Amino acid sequence: MSETEKTVEVEENPHAKVVLQAANAMTKASLIATPPVVLACIVLFTILNGLPGLYGSVIGGVLAILSSLATLGMMRFSAGMDPMFVMVIALGGYVLKILVLFGALTLLRGWSDLHPMSLGITMIAAILVSAAAEFAAFRKTKIPTIIPASR
Repeated sequence: MSETEKTVEVEENPHAKVVLQAANAMTKASLIATPPVVLACIVLFTILNGLPGLYGSVIGGVLAILSSLATLGMMRFSAGMDPMFVMVIALGGYVLKILVLFGALTLLRGWSDLHPMSLGITMIAAILVSAAAEFAAFRKTKIPTIIPASR
């Protein structure tokens, strides 16, 4: 879909404009808040666990940030769609994301140069901070609760 088609779709659907506005604010907040937490985890676990801690925290941070951005990407992708399709995409995307994360962690399971606790704690910290930043951004975004139909 070209940029012109997306612009026309957003102009025709006032709900899409609101969802994209929220997605933009949430993405910005997530990208501001999450990397410093990941960096702090990288430094901490490198000091505590050496090179395996570095590998674990870097991989955990990257997986968590990509997971968060995937959610926001699905939000952007489905902004102009019918609410029924939005729910299908949200739930299907969530299941796919969980399967991809489990697959990645299963592949990393046998790697002896990786500190698993560093990976896990970094992922948890990054996901929680990202979710909190997205929630705060959503609450601060001035979006109408009821969007009147345009005529």
